[in-house]
Amino acid sequence: MTENLNIALQLMLVGMLSVFFILGIVIGLGKLLITLVNRFSKEAVKPTTRPRSVTPQFSSKHLAVLSAVVDTVTSGNGVIKSVKKIKD
Repeated sequence: MTENLNIALQLMLVGMLSVFFILGIVIGLGKLLITLVNRFSKEAVKPTTRPRSVTPQFSSKHLAVLSAVVDTVTSGNGVIKSVKKIKD
């Protein structure tokens, strides 16, 4: 019985160490890949934004209310990109 237990524990130890070693290799190669990609990749070009014009179909009061609502709901992180009136 003890011989079987010794073999089982030895097998478990070898298996756990091999998994630990292989996962260490995977993590190391992943970090190396990220470092190489960040070093040799081109910088992303930020698109230029053009100023948006206020459409005449909405009053400035309505746009101010919409902006305040979005600001309150999103805790200052929201941005209104466009406002369109839908047909009734």
